[in-house]
Amino acid sequence: MIKISESAQTHFRELLGQQPEGTNIRVFVVNPGMANAECGVSYCPADSVESSDTRLSFDGFDAVVDAQSAPFLEDAEIDFIEQDLGSQLTLKAPNAKARKVADDAELIERVEYMIQAEINPQLASHGGQVMVTEITDDGFAILQFGGGCNGCSMVDVTLKEGIEKQLLEEFPDELKGVRDVTEHSRGEHSYY
Repeated sequence: MIKISESAQTHFRELLGQQPEGTNIRVFVVNPGMANAECGVSYCPADSVESSDTRLSFDGFDAVVDAQSAPFLEDAEIDFIEQDLGSQLTLKAPNAKARKVADDAELIERVEYMIQAEINPQLASHGGQVMVTEITDDGFAILQFGGGCNGCSMVDVTLKEGIEKQLLEEFPDELKGVRDVTEHSRGEHSYY
């Protein structure tokens, strides 16, 4: 479920060594499955573990995950990076904003998952997002842009060089391309 690097495990052991006996870490997702989902790590005193929680054992401590967060932390990775200018704990959870779908799910579900998990996080830095409205019988993903992407002068490049390229690499035998049905209106919300 969650991979914790050796350096992160060492970091957690050092922090937990300063806490009361029996304290572990809790890994969680706030607003799981939503566009504004955020992951976090906190101390987990022994008396705050629920019967529905999952305990993942590591060397010297457990990572405790609540039942609601668990499916959204599938394939999550925690790392601790030390550099000259300081150190940083990173938590990457590709499924936090969208629950991973089965490999044999409908094509539209798999495309939507990829958009939510991989493409929208990239567009979010510009205040934008995209959603799939349908997959046509002839294999085209029909997309609609919103936020900073609506009316952006770079939307065609984003569509063809970014999104279409990624989707065709992931679904080469199922998709032929993408089409934008957004009625773009340039305004202050537009990124470029």
